[in-house]
Amino acid sequence: MPKEHIISFWSRVLDLISPRQCPVCGDRLGVDERLLCTRCNVRLPRTGFAASPYDNEMARRLWGLMPVERAAALIYYETGAESAHLIWQLKYGGNAEACRQMGFLVGEELLVQGFFDDIDLIVPVPLTPDRERFRGYNQSMELSRGISEATGLSVVSSAVVRTKFSCSQTQKRGRDRLENVRDAFKLADVTAVAHKHVLLVDDVLTTGATLVSCSSEIMKADDVRISVLTLGFTKS
Repeated sequence: MPKEHIISFWSRVLDLISPRQCPVCGDRLGVDERLLCTRCNVRLPRTGFAASPYDNEMARRLWGLMPVERAAALIYYETGAESAHLIWQLKYGGNAEACRQMGFLVGEELLVQGFFDDIDLIVPVPLTPDRERFRGYNQSMELSRGISEATGLSVVSSAVVRTKFSCSQTQKRGRDRLENVRDAFKLADVTAVAHKHVLLVDDVLTTGATLVSCSSEIMKADDVRISVLTLGFTKS
């Protein structure tokens, strides 16, 4: 029996024993549906940024704050919308595997658009060890692992470490966000990123403060280029 038929058989058996649910609507997933049901996947508010990664709304938000090459987010994030519910589930729902699967979907979708061309490695935005233990995983790391699975790019989680966590960015705005993450990161492995095109991955971009702070450390290495990819993007 071909390998793909064996995998399909066991997938069907597992679905009977422990049915998988769509994290957006809660409906049971079909065998061929990876994380989201087809209906919810189609309804996600995609940004289309990967079609023009050098000049889009997300890239322009970062201009003047960090030397960004390309920027893309898969979907728009809006409080109360289905997309916000999905991101909340991935971030706080305690399901690291769902994060990885979402990362795979992001990577698979943007790969065909050439977004990852000439990128050397992926660096996920880190959490402090205490914060990661409290949450159970780092959602940016799990997204990165899924993207790596889809693209073949290596994930380098040791390049940058987070040295402090004051409080969540969620309720902060503008300059308060920038101040909250000032000096929050430290470049721990210069050789890992020197002379490389780095893809910095996070879950959501709002003001860009976290990405700006993290990228400022990465730029301390020689001859670094930085592109940015997030799952969600908050409209201004």
